[in-house]
Amino acid sequence: MNTATDTRSRIIAAAKPRFHSRSYANVGIQEICENAGVQKGSFYHFFPSKRDLVLAVIDEFADEWANGFVAEAFDPALPPMERIDYLVDAAYFWQRSIKQMHGRVLGCIFGNLTLEVSTQDDILRAKLQAIFSHAKSRFKETLEQAVAAGTLAPLDTDLTAEAMLAYHEGVILLAKSQNDPELIYRLGPAIKTLRVETGA
Repeated sequence: MNTATDTRSRIIAAAKPRFHSRSYANVGIQEICENAGVQKGSFYHFFPSKRDLVLAVIDEFADEWANGFVAEAFDPALPPMERIDYLVDAAYFWQRSIKQMHGRVLGCIFGNLTLEVSTQDDILRAKLQAIFSHAKSRFKETLEQAVAAGTLAPLDTDLTAEAMLAYHEGVILLAKSQNDPELIYRLGPAIKTLRVETGA
């Protein structure tokens, strides 16, 4: 890794846990620079603004999750509806481990940022919307395969996928509000009961 790449990576590494555990507004550039061991000039060389940094942080989280537990959950080798079970379990164990480390449930970084900035910054809103759209497509593909296999009766896979995504994010938000990852364990499995009828 060359020096420039290392510096950029250190900045992102310093920013990721701060944006996740606190908020976009609460984290300052000076703090990130101090933690990353870089000067502000170096920071602005890679990230013209804090928005540019959080866009990079979103990409890093998305890549990690897409190639980590999300890829495992939506493994085509798994029966379609078992993928949903896996996703719920992964969310539960992830948030439980976070609480053990930090003393509190931190929630979903994408959901947190959406609540904070989506009405203030159209660029960040569009980036986050793209993340959620991709997540919805995972649900939709799974539902389509379940219908094709006869596991589910025909339904509106597009709207049901959106409802599942909304439910999943909502459960994580409630778990954060109550600082209780067990809520994900209790409520998460009900996601499989959601369905929007074709033509509804």
